Amino acid sequence: MSVMRGSDVARLIALAVIWSASFVFIRVLAPPLGPVWTATLRVLVAGVALVAWLAIAGVDADVRRHWRAYLVVGLVNSAAPFLLFSWAALTLPASYLVILNAASPMFAALAAAIWLGEHLTGAKLVGLAVGAAGVALVSRAGPLAPTPDVLLAVIASLGGALCYAIAGVWLKRHRAGLQPVAIAGWSQMGAAAALLPVAAATPMPGPITPAVVANLAALALVCSGIAYLLYYRLIRDIGPTRAMTVTFLMPALGMLWGVLFLGEAVNATMLAGAALVIAGTGAVLRPPRPAPRLGLGR
Repeated sequence: MSVMRGSDVARLIALAVIWSASFVFIRVLAPPLGPVWTATLRVLVAGVALVAWLAIAGVDADVRRHWRAYLVVGLVNSAAPFLLFSWAALTLPASYLVILNAASPMFAALAAAIWLGEHLTGAKLVGLAVGAAGVALVSRAGPLAPTPDVLLAVIASLGGALCYAIAGVWLKRHRAGLQPVAIAGWSQMGAAAALLPVAAATPMPGPITPAVVANLAALALVCSGIAYLLYYRLIRDIGPTRAMTVTFLMPALGMLWGVLFLGEAVNATMLAGAALVIAGTGAVLRPPRPAPRLGLGR
């Protein structure tokens, strides 16, 4: 296993800062744009910008050959989770969303066990149980009462986290021949192609103010465009498991941005739930110990 370089650590921290902030932007945009338009404009703006960048850089994405793969990744890794988190943002604070998003690696362990035949060790099962306890604790934490709307929003957020996990497993099986930068750009275009017909039939609540436009630009260009370039570069350089450790940093940062920019409240119960989710994620992501060697030979 290669050693993480300083540049890898810098990319990981930058990605955590960017993706944790994305939930603040979603929380701001979901009411005036609506969930469908929030997700659609995010992938459309990001996709156009990234595909233009690929053209300038001379990257051949071989769309004619790989368009089905880009569409699948776009649907599962962008369109569906962005839509689910945007809908949940109508009810849940950004700090809730970022904590629930941290369940992705736990879902990834289950998906890998089902579709890749990876063994669920005792430590991973304990991690899944601890993480589930953390999600339950967050779901019942203040300042929101656990009403049916809140519980549905929690389920939607977990559905978004599950989508990320399934996409990661799918990519692990089918990404041969796919360039990371090409996936970043053309998967967003695939997501936009899927969402645009739905958005065209969906009214936008409004009003669309300059602040809304600025938040949308930040969400699309930074939290999708730049972030996916960083993420797929990390997957290439340090592997998907270690790239996924970005989820360790996101809950604390996300709660901080929620407090600073949205005036959200964070209490001890939320912190305890976040700690359990992070602990469960750590147990799930921890590599198995190598079997002890017998004898004196190498």
